Amino acid sequence: MIDYLSIFIFFFAVIDPIGTVPVFIAATRQFDEKTKRMIAIKATLFATAILMFFVIAGEVILNAMGVPLSAFQIAGGIVLFIFALSMIFGDGKPETEIKLATSGNETAIYPLAVPSIASPGAMLAAVLMTENGRFNLIEQTLTAGMMLAVLGIVFILLIGASFIYRVVGSSGASIISRVMGLILASVATSNVLSGIKTSFAL
Repeated sequence: MIDYLSIFIFFFAVIDPIGTVPVFIAATRQFDEKTKRMIAIKATLFATAILMFFVIAGEVILNAMGVPLSAFQIAGGIVLFIFALSMIFGDGKPETEIKLATSGNETAIYPLAVPSIASPGAMLAAVLMTENGRFNLIEQTLTAGMMLAVLGIVFILLIGASFIYRVVGSSGASIISRVMGLILASVATSNVLSGIKTSFAL
């Protein structure tokens, strides 16, 4: 059996619900509370649909393209590692995506559903953590459940975004995002090593 607490923490790190709060506030600052709730619902539903698509069809698409999962594991781990480094040393998730929110179309789809909630890292994670060769259907279903639980936390945080942001603040969200980046870097390294081990039959 796999460690589902670790899976939950992994998805929490890569989706980063707390880091999404300031993005949501920036993207919805001109709307009333009722509209904000609708945007929170739509953003969560869109992100859930995107990530579930990668859980169900991600590996199928890779196989159709003739890409071995070990190669995707290595590439995905490298991308996740770079993504993690950007969380640790860059502007951080809140600052980067707030810039998108204030310069682009402020909608539930962009930048909230993508790339704030369903980030490229989260899409890669959805495929890697439900690999058919490593996990059976029950394990994949439970892993998807852990991901959905994190998305549920995202929704709760978006609904209470104004209160949470007053408590945590922009600096607090940035610090949490960087800690999540460090956790993600460790998981990304593990994925690269696992992919190398599979490729070379070590």
